[in-house]
Amino acid sequence: MPPSPAHTSPGPTAVHSSPLRRIGMALADAITLDLHSLALFRFLLGGILVADSLARACHARQTMSPDGMLPPDLVRLFVGHPWSWSLALWCDKTWWNLLLLAIEGVTGLLLAVGVATPVTTIAAWVVVVSVVRRTAPVTNAGDILLACLLFWSLFLPLGRACSWDSRRAVAPPPRQAVRGIATAALVLQVAAVYVSAGLAKCNDTWWSGDAVSYALSVHDHGTPLGDAIASHPSLARWLTWSTLVIELGGPPLLLIPSARVPLVAAFVTFHAAILATMDVCLFPWVGMAAWLALLPGGVWRRSGTASPPPSPFGVATTRLPSLTELAAAAALLVATTAFVHANSLWRDRPLGTIAKHAIQATFLEQDWSVFGDIRRQRQWIYARAELADGEVVDLLRGGRPLEPILPAGGYHSLHDQRLQKLAWELPKPAQRAFAAPLAATLVRQWDSKHPPDRRVVAFELRGARLMDEPEPDTLQDVLLAAWPPRSPSGRGGLDRLLRDAESAQPSRSGVEDHR
Repeated sequence: MPPSPAHTSPGPTAVHSSPLRRIGMALADAITLDLHSLALFRFLLGGILVADSLARACHARQTMSPDGMLPPDLVRLFVGHPWSWSLALWCDKTWWNLLLLAIEGVTGLLLAVGVATPVTTIAAWVVVVSVVRRTAPVTNAGDILLACLLFWSLFLPLGRACSWDSRRAVAPPPRQAVRGIATAALVLQVAAVYVSAGLAKCNDTWWSGDAVSYALSVHDHGTPLGDAIASHPSLARWLTWSTLVIELGGPPLLLIPSARVPLVAAFVTFHAAILATMDVCLFPWVGMAAWLALLPGGVWRRSGTASPPPSPFGVATTRLPSLTELAAAAALLVATTAFVHANSLWRDRPLGTIAKHAIQATFLEQDWSVFGDIRRQRQWIYARAELADGEVVDLLRGGRPLEPILPAGGYHSLHDQRLQKLAWELPKPAQRAFAAPLAATLVRQWDSKHPPDRRVVAFELRGARLMDEPEPDTLQDVLLAAWPPRSPSGRGGLDRLLRDAESAQPSRSGVEDHR
């Protein structure tokens, strides 16, 4: 007589299928995105595009014109790679770049409303990559992340809910979720940013708890609020370690469906804190938009609302076209290659030609080591201008009296986040070529707004930093550019040379003048 079902031993398949099924369901839930969350994501991306186009347009003649602080020929050399395409670098005329900024704003509006969403998303990605590469020396991690998110959006049904496209559809689909390679790529992209940033922070400065106090200084990237926090060592130390926990411990929690809502809330709060305490351009806004795209469908459901039809994994899915999946899979392979290369022991080894071309063509760079290397120093830049009436002012700070040491407000006093990014990077060898164009642009701007007796007769753009090594309070002051530029015969630089020789002696406090 056969044994009763209650005493039947499970076969080998039954023993092993349950854990595998649970793992599969967890992975499926992790990459399942609700269409309403994607609609919110689409709306926020559109708003960011509009704001970015307006902000860039205000300074377009300084940053995107042939005679501005970012000359196109120098930008082409800075970008370097032949596959780093940009429509903005196809034509050097100012009107062409202004047109691209206008297109960015229009695509942002259309994307937010959800009009012709697939075509609009393509146009938005192309114009963002073009503008970001045209202004590469002032590019922030937020610009690159925005381009990456727009790229993955090419494969997602962003306009299927809460959009003009969905209202015009003949038979709008019921509330449903979407799952596929593209959704997996978006989730992995969000996770990659923080894993990469967290790994880069695994160094002595972060482990000691000192990193945030330096990063939040107004002589680094801090706002007045950030600078106030930096002045409290215990609070700054707690924030340093909390940042490490969030960036390294948060992404793995994406695999736990029940943790998704508090996880999204935690990272949105994290980015809001960055926004309040640091000047880092678009990064906080783009980061918040990325996390809100991961909100689970339960956030949007109300009691009494019909649930979507069941599926093997408990959600309704919309299968993406096979060609789209293949393209998304190829792009995911490119992004994975870029991530492994940028965040592993092989980062110093050159990539293969095909991989390098693919990464540059798709703009899927995955080096997110933001604020990984925090130095124990205070850094600033100032623009010493001698006017015709004898007054000496700082052109970078609106003509206020010159403060050559720790100017009040630091980089935050520049009142332009992209100019702040260029000024902060300018002492580095790769960006040094843009010092002379920046100097000429600052002088030209000042002279155009002031009478002859207030015009600039001599100008120096200088970078300085206050360090604790090799001695406490060691000051390095470097001449980055001068105006008028020195001619081949040496004219135009004699007065500066005499002034430098007079002030080149180190002070008793360990000051070193490297001019």
